Amino acid sequence: MSDYFVHPTAIVDAGAMIGAGTKIWHFTHVMPHTAIGSNCNIGQNVYIDNNTVIGNGVKIQNNVSVYNGLILEDGVFVGPSVVFTNVINPRGFIERKMEFRTTRVKKGATIGANATIVCGNDIGEYALVGAGAVVTKDVPAYALVMGNPARQKGWVSEQGHSLQFNEAGMAVCPGDAAQYELRDHAVHKIS
Repeated sequence: MSDYFVHPTAIVDAGAMIGAGTKIWHFTHVMPHTAIGSNCNIGQNVYIDNNTVIGNGVKIQNNVSVYNGLILEDGVFVGPSVVFTNVINPRGFIERKMEFRTTRVKKGATIGANATIVCGNDIGEYALVGAGAVVTKDVPAYALVMGNPARQKGWVSEQGHSLQFNEAGMAVCPGDAAQYELRDHAVHKIS
């Protein structure tokens, strides 16, 4: 008896490491050389490739492919039908597996439904990528990005609330009253 749940229609290949409390739902395929942390929720019709790392408490919604070289740190949320790439210039007639680029989605970040993350670009801690955005460059920690190509529209707290900075560069999260500082074009949580 395992300490994680796999729906009968899902396929988990021998060798995959899966943490306690994780749930893997309908028609999902987990390849053998991957690591999934504890208390994750892997939605319907998800593909998890070899050489991927998924941290603890990650939620991957339906219809997402987690390709080779992708790292999802603890507490990441991946919305439905998000697209990750792993080759910058794919061609059907040229084998480019030696050119895979690593993408890291850092702790607590959220990627909205139908967003596309071009490989080799990292998403910073607690950043929020809006639905349908196309990320073509690194996203700073706590940044809110939207559009195609994705452009920064503001800053968010760890709880995902919009941060409004005063003239001194200070903001308070309306959700939990945590304080943040904007310094040198970067946000830092100070309490």
